[in-house]
Parts: sequence; C-alpha cells; structure tokens
Amino acid sequence: MSNVRVTYSGLISFIITLSTLFTGIIFTLIVTRRLSPEDLGTWGLIGGLLTYVIVIEPIISTWTTREIARGIKSAKTAIVSSSSFSLIGIIAYLVIAFFVAQNSEVKIEVLYFGVIMVPMLFLNRILTAINLGSKPQVVSYGTIGFEIAKIPVGLIFVYFLDLGIHGAIIASTLAYVVSNSILFYSARDQIVNGIKKEFLVKWLKLSWLSLYSGKLHATIQYFDVLIFILITGSVIGLSYWTVAIAIAAIVGHSGAVSNGLYAKILSGGKREYFGENFRLVLFFAIPLFAFTVVFARPALFTLNPIYEGATVVVIFLAIRVLFQSVNNIFETSLKGLEKIDLEKNGSFRDYIKSKLFFLPTLTIIQRIVYVSSLTIVLLILTQTSRTDLELITYWAIIAAIIPIPFALYRLKLVLHNFKFDIKLLDLAKYTITSIGIFSLSYFFMEEFLVYEKEIFVFLPNVLFYVIFSFAIYFGILILIDKKTKNLTKAIFNEVKGK
Repeated sequence: MSNVRVTYSGLISFIITLSTLFTGIIFTLIVTRRLSPEDLGTWGLIGGLLTYVIVIEPIISTWTTREIARGIKSAKTAIVSSSSFSLIGIIAYLVIAFFVAQNSEVKIEVLYFGVIMVPMLFLNRILTAINLGSKPQVVSYGTIGFEIAKIPVGLIFVYFLDLGIHGAIIASTLAYVVSNSILFYSARDQIVNGIKKEFLVKWLKLSWLSLYSGKLHATIQYFDVLIFILITGSVIGLSYWTVAIAIAAIVGHSGAVSNGLYAKILSGGKREYFGENFRLVLFFAIPLFAFTVVFARPALFTLNPIYEGATVVVIFLAIRVLFQSVNNIFETSLKGLEKIDLEKNGSFRDYIKSKLFFLPTLTIIQRIVYVSSLTIVLLILTQTSRTDLELITYWAIIAAIIPIPFALYRLKLVLHNFKFDIKLLDLAKYTITSIGIFSLSYFFMEEFLVYEKEIFVFLPNVLFYVIFSFAIYFGILILIDKKTKNLTKAIFNEVKGK
C-alpha cells in the first residue's frame, strides 16, 4: 500500500462521494414524498437497529484493513468469517426489533422485514475494509454504485408499486447487491489463498479490542434514537430527525478526502502527509458547512414542505457533523501510527497501553456523555408539554455541543504526533470566502426564491443558487490562493494523463 497517493485517492473519493449527493437526493425525495411521517420515522429507526447489530462486524474488518495495507492476504478468510457472523446479526436484529415494537407505536412486521438488509450490510462492510487497505478510492465506487442503484429500484418499489416502507427496504437491499458486486470485483486480486485458521484465531483472540475500538462507540451513539423513541414514544419526531440528519450529513462528505490517509500511514508513509491532507479536508468542509446552514430551509422544503420548520435542527446537526468528521480524521490517523499488532508476542497489557485502546476509550467516554445528557434532558422536557420539533431541537443542540471539547483534545494529540502546520491565512481565505459567497446566496434566495410546492418548479431554482455559490467559491479561491490553483492544475494534468 506504499503506492497509495493520498491526495489522488482522497480527491477521487471526495468527487465521487459528492456526486452521490444528487443521486441520494433523488432517492430521499422519493422516500420523503411517498412515505408518511410515521413510516419515515420507522425508516430512521430501522437504520438505528442495523447499527446495533453490526457491532460484532469489526471483529473481522478492523484487522483486515490493517493486514491488507501491509500486504497480508487475509481477504478470503475475512469474507467467509464475516458472512458467518451475519447469522448472529440476524438473530440479534430480530430480538431487538421485538422489544422495541413492544414499547413503541412501530409495527413489528415492518421492523422484522428490515432484517433482509443485515447480511448485505455485513458483506458490504468487510468488502469495504478489504478495499480500504488496498484501493481506498474504490470504496467510493461502491458508494456511488449503491446510490445510483437506489434510484431505479426506489422508483419501482416505492413510487410505482407504492409499497411504502417495504419498498424502501427492498430498494436499499438491492442497491447493496450492486455495491457489493463492485467492491468484490475490485478486491478479487486480494481474495486469494485458502481460508486460514490462524487468521480467525488471531481475530477472535483480539476480538475484545476490535469490538471495543470498532462499533461499540458508534452503537452507544445510536442509542440516541432508541432513547428518544422509548422516552417520548414519538415516531413523528424521528421523521424530523431523519430528514434533518440527511441534510446535515452533507458536511461529512469532506472527510472522504482523507480516505487514503489511514492506509498510507499504516504502510509507513511520511507523517507530513497528514497536514496537507487535513488542509484539503478543511478546504471542502468549510464551504459545505456554510452551504448546509444557508440552504437548510430550501433543502427541507424540497424533501417535503411539512419538514420546513426543522431548519434550526439542521444547523445544529451540521455543527455536530463537522466536529465529528474532524474527530474521525484525528482518530484514524493516530491509530495508523500504532504498530502493536505487528508484534507476535504482544501482551494484553501492551494492547491496553496502545492507541488502539486509548483512542476508542476517549470516543466511548464522549458518546456516554452525549447519551447520558440526552436522556436527562428528555426526561426533564417530557414532564411538560413539548412539541416534537422542540424535543428534536434540544436533541440537536446536545449533539452539537458534546463533540467540541473532545475535538480540541484530539487536536492536542495530533499536534504532538504529527508535523502539523495549518496556515491561519489559508483558513481565513476559506472562511471569509465562504461567508461572503453564501451570505450573498442567502440574500438572493430571501428576495427572489419562491417556495413552490411543485417539486419540478422549485428544485431547478434551488439548484441554480447551489451551482452559483460553489462556482463563485472555487473560482475566487483559484484566483487568490496559490494552493488551490496548483491543485486545480494537478487535477487537470491527472485527467489528461489518463
């Protein structure tokens, strides 16, 4: 993996991931316009349940990426082992779905139907892990395959056949089949040799660490959905949350620029790569954040006018996604420096002292603080009469505040481990340009944008402002920023070289 070009694979991943915004918007439009708020809330709940059951998946994928990046051929054993683990995931999903349905207004048969996505999700994660260690940019190919495939199958099963949430589940499952096919084809050169028992023995031996450092903290975070539904019983509230987080997630696409960084550091790449890569992440993250804040209302109205009131929720969630993305980049980069798993005789104490244990511990503490704060606030708020939107707004505020101090602490760790020198002038250029351009767009939209309920009238008008904003942003930076100009030239030269 020493031949991984961080900037190249990162830009490929970012461009492809960003292009999925348009395909993703189409599917989201189909779902939000055809599903009732109750069904949309249930759809969001199913997403949370899937997160809980794949908690065991990192037992395999955590080590697979690290091994593949270092030239160890463990892919075939990983795929077979992960597929076996998916059976445990199916059982766990059905059990959790039963208890959730007993304590909420959700229809149990709908939750049960969602189980068909579990094996596809397990396979997708392990194939992603394999490609992340060898060809990081291919992960984005799988993503765009998933997003594009969702459109025709979504139209068939959700729109034309009007199967509602069942159609959305079928569409997502079939889209995973397409994505998995792309990822499998790309990883075929890694899926060699036989199934080796020693790999599985090692993974199971270190399962305590992979579970701890893998999905445990993500599972804790996604307790928020479960806590909300159990305390409030409101599926409508979850529908607002589902739509708002879909828009705020746009900010997180900037993290795709760092897709190749982990493999590069694992394979012994220079630590100096981190600083330039992180600057590039901010180059895209700042305008995407400004875009999400300014276009929150038009985006909500586009998805469905009934969610227009959740604008403030989107803004706070955008803050959360921004800092969460930064936290993720810091953590994966620091993990890439750790060499303990190369030691054949590494003891339990050695692993406890390693970054592979300390960094997830920090994340788990962060998530526990978040979930605990949310639980306390919801218990207090539900003692009085509160609307679903008010409850969701408080939830978003908590989600935005908690990651900030932890991001600052991780920044301290990064500064200690990497040669990391982001010029304040660069940040000032990105920030001031974003504020100026998107403020101008906001002014024009307030003056001239008419909120027509007819989607084919409203959406083209919104897209005009979107294209205008980003074209001016990048155009100005190409003129005033040497690094942006050089990056643009490098991209054109790369394309010509192909």
